[in-house]
Amino acid sequence: MRRYLLALLFLSVTPTWAAEVRELTWSEMIPPDAPLQETSDAPIHDLSKLADVLSAESAPAATQQSPAAPVVPALNDQVVKLPGYIVPLDVTDDGKVTEFLLVPYFGACIHVPPPPSNQIVLVKYPKGVEMDALYEPFWIQGPLKVESSSSELADAGYLMTADEVYAYQQ
Repeated sequence: MRRYLLALLFLSVTPTWAAEVRELTWSEMIPPDAPLQETSDAPIHDLSKLADVLSAESAPAATQQSPAAPVVPALNDQVVKLPGYIVPLDVTDDGKVTEFLLVPYFGACIHVPPPPSNQIVLVKYPKGVEMDALYEPFWIQGPLKVESSSSELADAGYLMTADEVYAYQQ
């Protein structure tokens, strides 16, 4: 009986390594041997050039820089947290965004050309996140998949069904 209880206890305890969440940067989503492309790990909350970005809104839509950019296969199934900006794709009647593109800088896919596909994550978040302002950065957290997808706005090189989406704080 004692062995049975110990075995049950052992099976019900989640190992601490399984809960490890890797904080990922956008540059880590580009293979080291990939052709150079413009990326930035600058603070994503710097809105000092917001007026410049918004002025581009009236311009015609631009095409994506690299819709089939190389990805990092080793990231597949890693549990990560990644900061970025939400570009809504699916919004519920009560105003919650349940599917979106996560991009590294404000205005990507809407006000300025979409970044390369290895700098875009298609996120599915069934709980939905309330979007008070599109210029607010967020963290997404969950298992990352190396899987390409297309939307009406851009191609993404990664996919995540997020466990958590929350306001960005350094």
